[in-house]
Formats: sequence, structure tokens, C-alpha cells
Amino acid sequence: MARIKGAMMTRKRRNKTLKMAKGYWGAKSKHFKMANQAVMKSLTYAYVGRRLKKRDFRSLWITRISAACKLNGMNYSTFMHGLKKAGIEINRKMLSEMAICDPAAFTQLIEIAKKA
Repeated sequence: MARIKGAMMTRKRRNKTLKMAKGYWGAKSKHFKMANQAVMKSLTYAYVGRRLKKRDFRSLWITRISAACKLNGMNYSTFMHGLKKAGIEINRKMLSEMAICDPAAFTQLIEIAKKA
């Protein structure tokens, strides 16, 4: 029985990695061994980055809400506690959008939080 060689699949796999490494500096885009290392590292960074993005956006929203609260003479933690007590469940993303686009509605929320 004839031996099956894996040349075609190996070439395919290597070309896929080299395609991902396009634009990398120097031999990292030409030599498979170096390209493979660079691609593996970049995929790791991308994976981590997708998780960090969520944290970064949450902290951005909190900063925006905090700034809007300070304009209305209240701090962030008191505002959030007041909203929770009043039974208002709006996520931080929407609160930050409201603080930017609709300051009047945000001021009303601050008043509700103060009463609670």
C-alpha cells in the first residue's frame, strides 16, 4: 500500500499562517517559523484585548457618569446607591449616553436618586 504524504495540507496550513503574518516586519512575514511565533503571540494579545476592552469601556462609562454627577452636586457612588434604592435599573452604558446626549433627563434621575 502506498504511503500518504501530508505535503498539501502542510503547505495549506503554513500558507494560512503566512497570510496572517502579512505586514509583519522583516522575516516575520516571510519565514514560517518566525511568522508562526509572531502570529501565535498576536492571537494571544487579541484574545486578551477582547477581555480588556470590556473593562476599559466600563471604566469610561463610570468616569462619564461621575463627571455628570459632579456637575449636579453629587458623587457617583451616592447616585448609584440612590438609583438602586429607587428601584431604577439602567445600565452604566445607557446612563453615560444619557449624561452626554440628554442632560435634562439625567438631572431628573439625579433628583430621584437624591429623594431615595
